[in-house]
Amino acid sequence: MKNFFTEFKNFAVKGNMIDMAIGIIIGTAFNNVVNVIVKKVALPPLSLLTDGVNFRNKKYVLREASEGVEEVAIAYGELIEVFIDFVIIAFTIFVVIKVMNRFKSKAEDPKDEAVETPKNIELLANIERLLEEQNTLLKKGE
Repeated sequence: MKNFFTEFKNFAVKGNMIDMAIGIIIGTAFNNVVNVIVKKVALPPLSLLTDGVNFRNKKYVLREASEGVEEVAIAYGELIEVFIDFVIIAFTIFVVIKVMNRFKSKAEDPKDEAVETPKNIELLANIERLLEEQNTLLKKGE
């Protein structure tokens, strides 16, 4: 049992739990942004294109509601709305990651003077340059 608590303490202290918590918090905030983009930006023009159709209310009724009997229906409109949400969320995440990767690759390019290169990338670039010089000198000596 003591080993379990030691393992948990190491997990929590070494940053894994903190990284996970930060990811969840950012994910929740990003979810709010995406919801606004979907509901307030993307769906209104789509609604105009479809002549004001509200997808959420679209359904195929299998049995009408009557006294004491509930309606049985397939709510395909809600499925369409959720699918549109999914496509917009996937596209938004794709664009955000693409932009982040572009900035990351700029930061990792040691020849790019506009962005400060991280120290580990700079050191690796110097090692690569020195190895190329060494190989050039060795080829000349042959």
